[in-house]
Amino acid sequence: MSSSALAAPSQRQRTTLAWVVALGAAALTFDGYDLVVYGTVVSGLLRDPSQIGQLDPTTAGALGSYALIGVMVGALASGAIGDFVGRRKVMLLALAWFSVGMAATALTTSVTLFGAFRFFTGIGVGALVATAGAIVAEFAPRNRRNLCNAIVYSGVPAGGVLASLLALGFGNGLDWRPLFWIGSVPLVTILPLALAKLPESPMWLLSRGRREEAEELSRRTGVVLPATGPTPAATRTDGAPRERAGFAGLATRRFALPTALLGLMSFAGLLLTYGLNTWLPEIMGQYGFGKAYSLTFLLVLNAAAIVGGLVAAATVDRTGPKRIIASTFALAAVALVLLTFHMPFAVLLTAVGVAGVGTIGTQVLVYGFVSNFYTTQTRAAGVAWCAGFGRLGGILGPLAGGLLLSAGVTGQAAFWIFAVVALLGAIVTALVPRPAAHGEAPAAAPAHDGEAEPALR
Repeated sequence: MSSSALAAPSQRQRTTLAWVVALGAAALTFDGYDLVVYGTVVSGLLRDPSQIGQLDPTTAGALGSYALIGVMVGALASGAIGDFVGRRKVMLLALAWFSVGMAATALTTSVTLFGAFRFFTGIGVGALVATAGAIVAEFAPRNRRNLCNAIVYSGVPAGGVLASLLALGFGNGLDWRPLFWIGSVPLVTILPLALAKLPESPMWLLSRGRREEAEELSRRTGVVLPATGPTPAATRTDGAPRERAGFAGLATRRFALPTALLGLMSFAGLLLTYGLNTWLPEIMGQYGFGKAYSLTFLLVLNAAAIVGGLVAAATVDRTGPKRIIASTFALAAVALVLLTFHMPFAVLLTAVGVAGVGTIGTQVLVYGFVSNFYTTQTRAAGVAWCAGFGRLGGILGPLAGGLLLSAGVTGQAAFWIFAVVALLGAIVTALVPRPAAHGEAPAAAPAHDGEAEPALR
């Protein structure tokens, strides 16, 4: 371990990291808000055709998935360009994009326009989710990297809590247009701050061969650069294998198998996250709970995910991510099975909270795992792939819930299906191999840390 890795971060570096984490968490709060706000209003839209038109559960499930299709497109697009144009530009564009999309959605009066603008909004959300983890991983010290990622991605369930609380204040979600206007607030709040305070990653600049710019930014941000950074692929002259950047790097023997498995992990986590956030209020309504009680379940689901995700992330930095993520997936499976039984209200709330830790909280950990797995040249593409492919699970969750309810399948059966998905997520997690060292230091211990790779237990 190098002496630079042992040195405490400078005040300038701590300040830079604080801004990066704070801006990332604030931005992803609105990703979570966008995720949950539709679940808080869908029951009202189903029952009042004067809002955007006649809806049945199948159509409502499809509308819930349109935003997720957009997220997948945005995530994959940002991955295709993020390793080439930089993290900062993509993040700023994404903030503006989804804010405009939320405002446009609030103005819609038809099912078609509502779905179109949900898709448009999702593109911005996807680009943001895929970029946030990459930029945080390149500013955070190795021994705090999972915790910093967890703080940032805990913005997602925090946004869910915000959406649930605001829905309770706006007629239990019946007065839905103000809820979508609130989603456009980042355009005049977070975006101006990000323009002023969010720096480009010095490590990314170094990986693109822009050492002078990287060194200047290093002086301004306090981020320590290695004496010799990752050599740009185009300038390799020593006969060593060239490391490909972007999605091309993911297709190499080094990353192909783990990328597939990490994508499946994200698929399972996001299917559970979006499926439960969209349909939990409706399913609990089948159990005889009123609208306010059903929104309370949504609130508990997301609030527990924040606390559980942060506690688990602090453990991950000491023990490695695989065991923790596999365990939380398994915990979700148990909790979802328990929800099928008639239990006292307090016990039921506890089970919902545990399910939140094992589903939404687990997805927070998955993003941290992925962000730290890849090298600088492939990090944006790796996170984008997992966010994008994972959104297929997010798309399937609301759709499957709507189809099941339309077919007359009970909420009990839906919980069993979700439990099986969580169990499969645990199995896939256990199969992810350790990253192999090759060329640049593995992303689990980037070159600027100068440390050996930790075991991914």
